[in-house]
Amino acid sequence: MATLTKDSLAELSRLTGLDGTGQNYSTPLFYKALMQVMPPVVRSMTNVRYEGIERIPKSGPVILAGNHTSHIDPIVKMMGARRPVHYLAKAEFFEDKTFQKLMTSTGQIETVRETGGAQALAMAVDVLEGGGVMGIFPEGTRSRRTEAPFLQRGKTGVARIAARFPEVPVVPMAILGARNFLAPGSPKVNPFARVMVRIDKPISFAEWMVDEAGGAMDNEDISNLGSLDEHGQRSIMKALYRGFTDQLIENLRILGAP
Repeated sequence: MATLTKDSLAELSRLTGLDGTGQNYSTPLFYKALMQVMPPVVRSMTNVRYEGIERIPKSGPVILAGNHTSHIDPIVKMMGARRPVHYLAKAEFFEDKTFQKLMTSTGQIETVRETGGAQALAMAVDVLEGGGVMGIFPEGTRSRRTEAPFLQRGKTGVARIAARFPEVPVVPMAILGARNFLAPGSPKVNPFARVMVRIDKPISFAEWMVDEAGGAMDNEDISNLGSLDEHGQRSIMKALYRGFTDQLIENLRILGAP
């Protein structure tokens, strides 16, 4: 398979228009300590099983992308990664006194949707630049559907972040059975419910771009893209984001995401 040059990778990253805050991001020490202790404890107390867990990189920046049907999904990802995972979370969680302390002490990122989430995306850039793990639910929010299929059309934010870091692996994680463990709107947890997490081979945006079944673009195509006017660049990048996102959602469906 063809590969992209450093210039092409840099151009892809530039075309996303995403920049960090300019500050070095560091995972809170409490969260780091928690992830040294909690994963084996929680996994020993629950019926959560993982297929392909060895595919999650043990170091370096990573994007974990999965379906979202239950409030336990972020925890399931953390337990599988055994690394601190950072999420873009609704502002409501930071305003609720029950969750506020938890969100800040584990380094989660507040998303204010009314302002477009620009600050949150900048902080996501900081996390990945610092070698951290971003957990993303491509659907944008927990599925509100009451019957299967629960998997919704993805939003393209995951693709834009992946394109900003075109060599960072994106790991598809299909979570099955989470609704049986903790159903939406229910305060009751069924600790005996089986949850299966199927993890596929990671793919980077750069790999997807040169794949004939993906972006199908080479270094010359990217150079030509960079020479277009702003409208032309936005139009093509928008189409690429949509293509990457749709294929990611289809990947999750094939893995069994309900």
